[in-house]
Amino acid sequence: MSAQKKAIVFLCEGAEEMEFTISVDVLRRAKVEVTVVGVELASDVAVCSRGVKIAPDVKFSESLKADDYDAVIIPGGNGSAKTLGAHEGAKKLIMDFYNSKKIVAFVCAGTLVAKAAGIPSKHTVTSYPAVKGQLDNFYTYSDDRVVVDDNVITSRSPGTSFLFALTIVEQLVDVKVSSLKPA
Repeated sequence: MSAQKKAIVFLCEGAEEMEFTISVDVLRRAKVEVTVVGVELASDVAVCSRGVKIAPDVKFSESLKADDYDAVIIPGGNGSAKTLGAHEGAKKLIMDFYNSKKIVAFVCAGTLVAKAAGIPSKHTVTSYPAVKGQLDNFYTYSDDRVVVDDNVITSRSPGTSFLFALTIVEQLVDVKVSSLKPA
């Protein structure tokens, strides 16, 4: 039996609640150990894009290492994308995951963080349609709901969050998502 998979999901002010919550929930249902990492939070909780307040498990620390995890997930939301796109430590950690051939997954405006972190232009990505113009001059752009290109997974919006999360599970734990049953 293989070791339990582990993932980081970033949480920032202005994160898109559905993209964050659905990703964490689906991964945990698949028995992935998820660590919610708060980045530059104004208090002990993040105030998300629709006012929902969510508490992280830990705050970002330079001691976080890609070697200790199997995937990193970046939810969208303009506030989240701006914070992570400017956070040198988070961008370095994302690139450590990428360079180690571990899953790096971005949804909605979160795909802007892929570019900011330095994920190479050779990839095909998707994103929230409103940020397409900031990406399609750099990446090959797809209008698909979810795109898997090597170890990079991208998705479009809150409405594609379940498919995004289930795709991560399929890639991470190599199971067919039809075997996941709600608890």
